[in-house]
Amino acid sequence: KGVSKEHRTTPIVQMGLLMDNSGLPISYKLFEGNTNDSQTLMPVLHDLKEDYGFGRVIVVADKGLNTGENIAYNILNGNGYIYSQTIRGANRDLKDYVLSDEGYNVSKDGFKIKSRVVNTKIWIENDRGQRRQVDIDQKQVVFFSPDYAKKARYEREKAVEKAKGLIRKSRNGKIPASGASKYINSTPLDKETGELLDLSEHHLIDENKIREEEKFDGYYAIVTSELNMPDGEVLDAYRSLWKIEETFKITKSELKTRPVFLSKKEHIEAHFLTCFVSLLLLRLLQMNTNGEYSTKVLINEMQNITGTYIDKNYYMFDYFNEIVEDLGKAAGIDLSKRFMTLGEIKKIVAEVKK
Repeated sequence: KGVSKEHRTTPIVQMGLLMDNSGLPISYKLFEGNTNDSQTLMPVLHDLKEDYGFGRVIVVADKGLNTGENIAYNILNGNGYIYSQTIRGANRDLKDYVLSDEGYNVSKDGFKIKSRVVNTKIWIENDRGQRRQVDIDQKQVVFFSPDYAKKARYEREKAVEKAKGLIRKSRNGKIPASGASKYINSTPLDKETGELLDLSEHHLIDENKIREEEKFDGYYAIVTSELNMPDGEVLDAYRSLWKIEETFKITKSELKTRPVFLSKKEHIEAHFLTCFVSLLLLRLLQMNTNGEYSTKVLINEMQNITGTYIDKNYYMFDYFNEIVEDLGKAAGIDLSKRFMTLGEIKKIVAEVKK
């Protein structure tokens, strides 16, 4: 239960999902909806190693999990991490390193990458709630992508145009809260006289903020405990996060994980368990059909495989195509038969259950 990002007034549930490097979901844990993302990693990872006896694992995640506590937990438990790192909010040393041309390996398409190992400080909290800094060695991998730069400029231009619209539509000097409002500078003072101005007449686009952001368009930073891992492998591991983003889209849109109209804890847990098993089976079917079909296509095709009772204990299966044939091969079922008896159908079901 907690506060919804979609402004739902009803209680919500949060799911922490772990996947392997091939995209298969391997474990999950449910949290109250108001649990901060940074607080979900340690319980999930602890249960994973307890339940399955895993050895050393390398956690790959975005900057939401890049906290001192999570880094310390990974290191102290013999695990590794690969996290994205904010650049615009980073210290001056990292910003200067990113913008310096020295050390980059540049490709023909303009992509460039470099790395360094640095001694850095992280904040951790002890059992008494006291915070202190500790030193760790960490590898920083930074790269520049021309495509990402174009995307960043395009998205900012849209936001700035929206900000200009907010200024035009502002009433009584008030600017409504919006992602675009960060580009608005409200300075109710005359720069020359220091006189207090009417706030409604002094909203301006923050050109300094735009120029500062432009410096880092297309640049990304990744931090990792794997000091000897090649830069390309670190980048490939981080890029694999699209699989988990896609997985959550599948659970929401195709497996109907939400909304959950349940109130009892055991009912909620049963619902998510059903969704998790369905997701795992879908991913296995994808792997066993060589990744040729999307989960949406697989679901639609399976829904079309239906049997119609004809007469005298016979059923007709009149839907068959290349995708259904591949599904049958992946599941070890001959789906090419047009007519089957109830006994044959029961035999197939029994074989599948083994």
